[in-house]
Amino acid sequence: MKRTVYFVSESTGITAETVGHSLISQFDSVDFEQVYMPYINTVLRAQALTARMQEAADRDGVRPVVFATMLDAEVGDILRAGNCFYLELFEGFIDPLSRELGVAPSRKSGRSHAITKPSSYTKRIDAINFAMANDDGVRPDNFNHADVVLLGVSRSGKTPTCLYLAMHYGLRPANYPITEEDFERGDVSPLVWACREKVFALTIDAQRLQRIREERRPGSPYASLERCQEDIRRAAQMFKRLEVPVLNTTNQSIEEISSHILKRVKTHIE
Repeated sequence: MKRTVYFVSESTGITAETVGHSLISQFDSVDFEQVYMPYINTVLRAQALTARMQEAADRDGVRPVVFATMLDAEVGDILRAGNCFYLELFEGFIDPLSRELGVAPSRKSGRSHAITKPSSYTKRIDAINFAMANDDGVRPDNFNHADVVLLGVSRSGKTPTCLYLAMHYGLRPANYPITEEDFERGDVSPLVWACREKVFALTIDAQRLQRIREERRPGSPYASLERCQEDIRRAAQMFKRLEVPVLNTTNQSIEEISSHILKRVKTHIE
């Protein structure tokens, strides 16, 4: 079965996409074509989108699904009238919450992603800059200034996890790739040992690692399954000696890995 799904908003659409994607992930037997439609904030744009939805319905033989966060009633009504299964994600919560709080909602778009706390925003920007400046073991002498240090073999997910922690939570992350030199001497840098209390190790299934490395360096010894297996085995020995938490990135998303890390460093989060 194939269904077209639209994530629609009069603002950035991040909320519609995040919630909608979480919901459709429960239906893995359906082939979803996902379409991201932010800034549908005028009558003309809404009308153009309904025409596009009709084209999808004609092509698929079934109406598309629409996840929307529309606070403008006029624009929302145009989309509802289209040939689609329309789900307004705010509808079931705004009015009940308003009654409970005794306060009318502002109904202003983009509030969930607005810079309402400049100090928090500045902290996140600083954290992103820190993550980029301390990526891939470039400045291990800066580990003492980091909130989190991720350790792992090449292509195990260190960099994207660091950036996620910085962007969403304002943590100052750094990472250290276990190199061939580390393998030869059988240990990581003394600078990693010095900050062991903030180190988290990332591991990964050898087959998964081989596929990732193959995309980067096709046909190279670096991407061979034997090399991946050996790197993971020797890294695991180092993790054991360090006695640090080990997180497996094979089947866990960046968000899931980050949540495990956050549980241990939550005192750093405002």
